[in-house]
Formats: sequence, C-alpha cells, structure tokens
Amino acid sequence: MARRPQAGTRAAAVLGAAVGAALGAAAARAAFAAFRRRPPIGDEKTADEYWTRVNHRGEPVTLLEGPAFAAGAVAASALAPGLPVRARAAAVLAGAGSGVLGAYDDLFGTTSSKGFKGHLAALARGEVTSGAVKILGIGATGLAAAVLAPRHAQGEGVVARSLDTLVDGALIAGSANLANLFDLRPGRAIKVGLLAGVPLLAASIAAPYGPRSRQAAALTAVPLGAAAALLPEDLGERAMLGDAGANALGALLGLAATARLGRPGRIAALGVVAALTAASEKVSFTKVIAGNRVLNRLDMLGRRAPQTAPGSPGSHG
Repeated sequence: MARRPQAGTRAAAVLGAAVGAALGAAAARAAFAAFRRRPPIGDEKTADEYWTRVNHRGEPVTLLEGPAFAAGAVAASALAPGLPVRARAAAVLAGAGSGVLGAYDDLFGTTSSKGFKGHLAALARGEVTSGAVKILGIGATGLAAAVLAPRHAQGEGVVARSLDTLVDGALIAGSANLANLFDLRPGRAIKVGLLAGVPLLAASIAAPYGPRSRQAAALTAVPLGAAAALLPEDLGERAMLGDAGANALGALLGLAATARLGRPGRIAALGVVAALTAASEKVSFTKVIAGNRVLNRLDMLGRRAPQTAPGSPGSHG
C-alpha cells in the first residue's frame, strides 16, 4: 500500500513526458510544413537561394528542418505540462537563441575559418566571423538560460551558486556546439541526441518523484519528440538540421541535463563535452565512426547505401 503513491507519481511523470514528446513532435512537423509553404526568410522565388544546400552526395537538401525543429521545440517547451515558469523561460531562451544564431550562420556564414579554434583565432586577429558571432552568442544564451533555470539547491553561498551557474551555462552552450559537430551525415546529429537523451529521460522518470525529476523529464522529452518526428526527413536526405536545428537540439538537451544531474554529474558531463569538442579539432568524427563496426552500423541505420566509385564492387554506375 505504501508504494501506490510512488507508483502514481511515476505514472504521472511518464504521462507528462509522453505529452511533452507528443507536443514536440506535432509542433515540429507543423512548423516544417508551414516553412515549406512559406520560408522564414525569402519567398517562393528565393527560397532555394537561402535554404537549399548540397549534401555529401552532391544532392540538394533543404535546411528548413533546422528552423522547424527549433520553432517546434520552443513552442512545445512553452506548453508542456510539469514545467515552472522559470524552466519554460530557460528552455525558450536556450532553444530560440541557439536556433536563431545557428540560422544566422547557416544563411550568412563563410568558410574562411573553421572549427571552434579557427573562429576564435580569427577573432584574436580582429576578424569577426559568423562562427565567432555564433560561438559568443550561444555562450551568452547558455549562461542566460542557466541564470533563468530553477536552482538545484537553496541556501548555498554566492560562490557555490555562481560556479553552478557557470558550469550549467557552459554545459548548455557546449552541448549546442557539440551537436552541430555531428551534423555531417543524414540523421547523425539526431541519433546522437537520442542516444544521449533517452537515458537522461529514463533516469529522470526513474528518480524519486519531485519537482526536479518532473522538470527534467519534460525538458528532455520535448526535444526528443521534435527530433524523432523530423528524423525520417533527415535520413531520407530530403532535409538537414543545419546549425539552426543542431545547435537548438544540443542546447535543449544540455539544459535538460542541468535539470537532472547533480553537481558532480554536471561537471563530468561538461568534461565529456569539452573533451569531444577538443578532439574534433584533431580528428574527424566521420572517419572514427566509419572505422568502428558498431558505430558505423548505428550511423548507417535507416540511411541510403553509401556511394561507390564507378567500376568498384557494388557500384551501380
């Protein structure tokens, strides 16, 4: 008999997460359909100029999946049950801010400088690249979202609370940047987001029920639902997240991690994000994934077969 209240609150957490995921999925699909009819920038004649890019096969794909994900996830975060006002505001700021900054880089970015290190090096020379604007902007957005988010513990000193805020802000911004580093092949960034987000969602639901676990479950479920709804377009190579969608996905999952994890967990997560970001400056994630049988099978799951050179085994040329 004593376990029934716990079972009931656990069921409520599952229901809240399911509603959040459904809202995210529905909003993302609706936004994608709306943007295909009327793009956020440009019109019917200029939409391709702004929103079409060539993928790794040399085929055209639309970038409108990214704004659709960001808009859908932000709208669903504002409506999802189980979130206090501050958590909603933090999610809206993290998702919208990173999405808008990512879209700016998608539309107006240059390739003169590449990577985190390259953009900061250009900035040190006095050259303000679109990537540097995005890096600094997402850093500021992540910190602001961390300030807005509900506090983990009350009654701690100013120094401890300030350090927590800095760690949370860095985790949100770093996750936004890291997700974008995986958006180089169809579905990869979304798959990485699902691999990171599903265990986080499960941990949030399985934890002792309370405001913190309820918030974390809702914050995680919304972007997962939006991402899963757009995955078929991504895997089908009809659309891609681009910086707008990948940055928003990473930022929202980073925010969800700050809501679920304790201080040691958040510091450890930030260390992993920083290590992977630093590694990306030296090694190619695509080559590492292709060279590992398990990772390559996950990466190719649901995708079209890779191209082969004319005359090679399996070539259709």
